Formats: sequence, structure tokens, C-alpha cells
Amino acid sequence: MNERLLVCYGFTCHPWNRKPMSVANNAGASPTGAPFDLERYANAIRGGDRAMLARAITLIESTKPAHQAQAAALLQAINKDTGHAHRIGITGVPGVGKSTTIDQFGINLIEAGHRIAVLAVDPTSSRFGGSILGDKTRMNRLAINPNAFVRPSPTSGTLGGVARKTRETMALVEAAGFDIVIVDTVGVGQSETTVADMVDTFVVLLLPGGGDELQGIKKGIIEIADLIAINKADGENVARAERSASDYRGALSLLTPASENWQPPVLTVSGLTGAGLDELWTQIRSHRDRLTASGEFAARRQGQAVRWMHDMIADKLHALMLSEPNVSETLARMETGVRSGELAPTAAVGQVIEAFIRSLRSSRHVEDDAAAPSPKGVKS
Repeated sequence: MNERLLVCYGFTCHPWNRKPMSVANNAGASPTGAPFDLERYANAIRGGDRAMLARAITLIESTKPAHQAQAAALLQAINKDTGHAHRIGITGVPGVGKSTTIDQFGINLIEAGHRIAVLAVDPTSSRFGGSILGDKTRMNRLAINPNAFVRPSPTSGTLGGVARKTRETMALVEAAGFDIVIVDTVGVGQSETTVADMVDTFVVLLLPGGGDELQGIKKGIIEIADLIAINKADGENVARAERSASDYRGALSLLTPASENWQPPVLTVSGLTGAGLDELWTQIRSHRDRLTASGEFAARRQGQAVRWMHDMIADKLHALMLSEPNVSETLARMETGVRSGELAPTAAVGQVIEAFIRSLRSSRHVEDDAAAPSPKGVKS
């Protein structure tokens, strides 16, 4: 039987409709075309090899089944080297100055002795699938600093403003020794809350203003923010920024905090001049210290890991479904029916799932027939 898909469950991969394959047997070429050497990859990443780290990220971003198997093996190999970094998510409305602020903030942290990884997520065109990937050029100082690693990645249509493989990329940069990981997300939107579920501290940058500006910010974003910073508090904007900070403090007093152990502060900062960024870091550390002392930090990390597992299961099952020809054909018919209005989406989903179940049963029957012993005197 032809292999159509290499299925990965957690960190174990095997060909679909075949007996399980051990993780150690993930031979084949890496994205560069060279043979994949798991131990070489893992040791190089642990040693801080930037070129190998970049290749590893390319590997986990690949959609090729063989590369997915190699990526799963690599993530398992470096699993115990992860989890030590402080993960910070930073989001904000378009034009708020995220890249400028992160560039200056990162330089400050490097000068304080830290190693910084910035995972900059660029929006992907829904029409053409391309992305600009320009954050690395906007963070020009971090991009050339030996103690920083800036990796732009397209969202590829993923909800939440984060690339599909952001969690895996965080694990790789942590294993490479970066102790602060900043996820620079696509601008504020309702789906942006996804990033808050994979970081330790979620920072929302806002522009100076009030009134109409307050109404324009999604309530859900404010409710899950661990810190709010009014950016561009420089020059003539200082007074406006302070008024905005006061307005947001008032708004937050009417909401229930996301954590009973932390009341989100509202600060004023300037990515241009660096004003307020030291206080921002102080508050970020205070947030982690407070949650660590209460036990909430460990519980949050554990919950994030479990939800990561569930997300991966959903992704793998979706890929597995679409790999079945019968399912693909059924899906095409369902899409036509939904577009024409003749079929409700709920009914279409049911028929696609039924086609998948039939395909699974058919595959199992074929496997059972192949495994059955041939009658005496009959050659198989």
C-alpha cells in the first residue's frame, strides 16, 4: 500500500496505514537537502549555533510529512532544555510603534545581561498567501546584535496573530540559551487572545488618546492584558499619554482582573526615547514573581502545555482527514453545496466526518486482510 501521510502523535511519528516507526529512525533529507542528523541538530542548538537554529525553525515550519517527523524528533530531543525563559507577548494597534519599542526594549535587556529572541509574526495575504516579513529590518539594532535572534514568520492564516509553529519555535530558541522570548504579534483583534495563552506576560501597547480611542479597543484584549503601556509618550504627547493612562486605569477598575494575584498596571512609555521602558521591565518581572509565589505561574505553564497538545491533535487530525482521497472528494462537494446555499455548514461537516470514518474502516479492513495468513497451498 502506498504511504500517503506521515502521522505524528505528540512526538512520535509513523506512516499512516503502517506499523509505528521509532523516532530514532527518522532518516531522510532536511530542508537544506543534507541528511538529517538528529544528534547533530540538537547539540548544535544547545551550543547556540545560530545557523543551525535557523535551519531547525525552517524544519518545523515545513509542511512536508518527512520534515514534520524530523521536527517532532528534534523537539523531543531538546524538550528538557526548554521552559526556562520568560515568555513575553507584545501586541498593539497598527501604528502603535511595536517594532521600535521592542528594538529599544531588547537592547536595554541585552545591556542588562540577557539574551533575547524575538519571534516577529507578519500577516499573510488572504488573497495571495505572501507576507512582507519586514520586522527584522525595523528592529535594525537587535537584528545585528550577537545576543539577539530575530525571526520573522508569516501567520499563514492562523488565528490569534501568531504563526502556526510559534510554540515550537519558542522551544527551540529556549534550548539555544535565550532567556527572554518576545512574541511580536499582528495588531490587536479579537482572535489576538491566542498569544496570551502561550506566554507568561501579555503586554498591550496603546496610543495616547481617550474617549473614542477607548471605545475602539476590544474589551476582551484589555481583560486578558497583564500590563498596558501607552506608547509614544514623548514630546507634546506626554500629557495626552498620562491622561490616557488615567482613563485606562479607570476602565480597568470596572473589570475583573484575569488573575486574582495581579492587578494590571497602566504605564506610559516611549519606544523612541526609551522613557518608561525600565519601569516596564520592572513590572514584567514583578508580574512573574507574584505569579510564581502564588503557584499560578506553574499552573499556567502546565495548562498551556496541555492546550498545545490539544491544538496539535486537532492539526494532525485535520491533515490526516484531508490526506484521504474520499474525504477530499466529499469536502469538495460539500463546499459547492455550502456556497450555493443548498447545504447548511453543520450538515456538511457531518458528511465530511462520516466520509473520514468510512475511510478509516476501509483502511483497517485492508490491513487486516494483508495480515491474515494465506490458506494452505495458496501463495500470497
